[in-house]
Amino acid sequence: MKTVSLVGARPQFVKLAPVSRAMAAAEHDIEDVIVHTGQHYDPSLSDVFFSELKIPEPAVSLGVGSGSHGVQTARMLESVESVLLDRRPDMVVIYGDTNSTLAGALAAAKMHIPVAHIEAGLRSFEREMPEEVNRIVADHLSDILLVPTQTAMENLAAENLAARSILVGDVMFDAVKFNSALSRERSDILDRLAIQDSLFGVVTLHRAANTDSGRLLELLNALNEVASGFVPLIFPVHPRTVARINSEYPDWKAVEDLKLVEPVGYLDMLRLLDAAGIVLTDSGGLQKEAFFLNVPCVTLREETEWPETVDGGGNTLAGADRSRILAAVKERLGSVDSANDPPTYDAERFFGDGRAAEKIVKQIVSYHCTGA
Repeated sequence: MKTVSLVGARPQFVKLAPVSRAMAAAEHDIEDVIVHTGQHYDPSLSDVFFSELKIPEPAVSLGVGSGSHGVQTARMLESVESVLLDRRPDMVVIYGDTNSTLAGALAAAKMHIPVAHIEAGLRSFEREMPEEVNRIVADHLSDILLVPTQTAMENLAAENLAARSILVGDVMFDAVKFNSALSRERSDILDRLAIQDSLFGVVTLHRAANTDSGRLLELLNALNEVASGFVPLIFPVHPRTVARINSEYPDWKAVEDLKLVEPVGYLDMLRLLDAAGIVLTDSGGLQKEAFFLNVPCVTLREETEWPETVDGGGNTLAGADRSRILAAVKERLGSVDSANDPPTYDAERFFGDGRAAEKIVKQIVSYHCTGA
């Protein structure tokens, strides 16, 4: 069996790693062709993940790069179609909700190649998010919907997609279970950043809804207040966010306890998360990784595609509002006070048993062998 695994962004590389291992270990012979669209082309957001996670080098690198959503997706669609014509896979495997996901689903569907969508069924119910549009289209075009949570199964049933949907668990849970101990052994990020045993927090901020609007300055100022008034923060800054700060808010300065650093690799980020007392983020993936590692999270959005992290007691939605962010941080830090037991979130209750990749590969092989 020949598959094409289409990836292009940091979260997709993380999800690909356990699936790639499971494909290599499968009883059925699988030739997997990894295609990197180049959606994330900065080495700190791309190359480092392949080397750290021991993912085979991409067989094809499209080098699409940046652009508006329409331009970027169109370039990918044209390039992916060419790859599929050349490689003639039995199935295309897509991940998550990026423009790479959408391009892969469209190209394969138009060529009548079966599509397996890993992390299907997520919904934020916010159509202004480009990721939400990508998810919906990819799910409706895919032949196998490989679903991480019961909530996602219910979302797909509401869209009449239950017959194609299979609950396998969350492949990112596999990745964190596999790599968290490795990060403690291999990462020296705490030494490099001179972080001692004291409490600190981790920040990420990259979504266009936050960076490409007036919200960014309010968020930056709120982060300054959190760092100076509550807990020191480590802020690996996404290239998009750096560019926006430099162009729109050149006079803004981070306070001493808000430490801006270059983007970090996956193992370094896991090590930071594991040692942190709190996370502030607008990333969907980081919300879950914090939950898996029992680290309280404040999400800098009004919605989440992972309501399980909220229902499970690990996540607070604070949007971009300064007062809500400060209140959420204060409340969350109370849960990690040394006088109390540290928080423990029941990840397996929501996200499976950490063997999602193995189940995914079995479903892909089964579909290939039976056609259903």
